[in-house]
Amino acid sequence: MLLFAGLGNPGAKYANNRHNVGFMAADAIARRHSFSPWSRKFQAEIAEGKLGSEKVLLIKPQTFMNLSGQSVGEALRFYKLEPSAVTVFYDEIDLAAGKVRVKVGGGSGGHNGIRSLDQHIGKDYRRVRIGVGHPGAREMVHGHVLGDFSKADQEWLDVLIEAVAGGVGLIAKGDDSSFMNHITLTLRDKLQPTGDADRPPPKQPKAQSHVRQARQQAPAVKIPETGPMAAMLKKLFGTKK
Repeated sequence: MLLFAGLGNPGAKYANNRHNVGFMAADAIARRHSFSPWSRKFQAEIAEGKLGSEKVLLIKPQTFMNLSGQSVGEALRFYKLEPSAVTVFYDEIDLAAGKVRVKVGGGSGGHNGIRSLDQHIGKDYRRVRIGVGHPGAREMVHGHVLGDFSKADQEWLDVLIEAVAGGVGLIAKGDDSSFMNHITLTLRDKLQPTGDADRPPPKQPKAQSHVRQARQQAPAVKIPETGPMAAMLKKLFGTKK
């Protein structure tokens, strides 16, 4: 059995926050793979289903982000699972918006939800880091992650979340590289421009040097066929046969 946790904050006012992208991923996985309806257990909303041959418990902690580890730890102990059975989906400000990276272990990177998980279950679990971009200054981070995705973000966000849900079976099989490749290819195929917009501009004729232009513009000189000039040219260059 595997445990997939999406991190976020409960409540309608947080629903579209960047900090809630883990909840968005969990909801998309449940829809895409026809998991059971959400119910309450382990201080969380949970849904059960299968990805390939693997039974999976989806969990959305309702403890608020900073205490996510309490909920995930409770579920882990109940099912007697090792941390290696856990995959966590969450927002990452140190990745460009729309990028996804997967790793096992590592530090929290200042993410309070991950810090809580590390405290409750250790660090040896899989992390699916979903980039939401950095606001540019440390003092702006809090407002950035607790701010809503913009309308401009929505185009890539919808495609990304569905790509995560569509490829999550690869995570269940432990094929992290193929999962990330699936995300990259899906975004490229769904978001690249179509029609004339993605055609390369026509090649411009090669610019000629000012010397060549001057030569082309100079009037042709007519060589005389008879007279003194003609005789002199014949002596210099001979008669053309």
